[in-house]
Amino acid sequence: MRLSLSGEHTGDEYTLEDAIGKGSGDGGLPRGKLLNDFVEAVCAGDAARTATVRQEIIKGMGEAAMVDAAAVIAAFNCYPRVADATGIPLEEAKAAATEAMRTELGLDELDSRFFGRGERI
Repeated sequence: MRLSLSGEHTGDEYTLEDAIGKGSGDGGLPRGKLLNDFVEAVCAGDAARTATVRQEIIKGMGEAAMVDAAAVIAAFNCYPRVADATGIPLEEAKAAATEAMRTELGLDELDSRFFGRGERI
């Protein structure tokens, strides 16, 4: 949903497939595939792959870009946990608007109390 709204604002075309690494190219973002590889490595808890991709980002985009990317990953990992911990429900309008995307990504099947390695928090 946000991808299409961002595209309307910038005039660029973004797709869910590109954002989750199933599309072609960089998803309309500079070095998008590399950044997506970083997200996947971090979320998989793969320390070796994370270190490799982190160095590729530093080499190709600079250390500040790597720090920014890591901060975004950390923030987006935190948001649903805070919402879940406080009991904030998903509003009906947002649930309806995101139903197809949540189904495609299997989000409704996730147990937010688990992170990457199967550890309960």
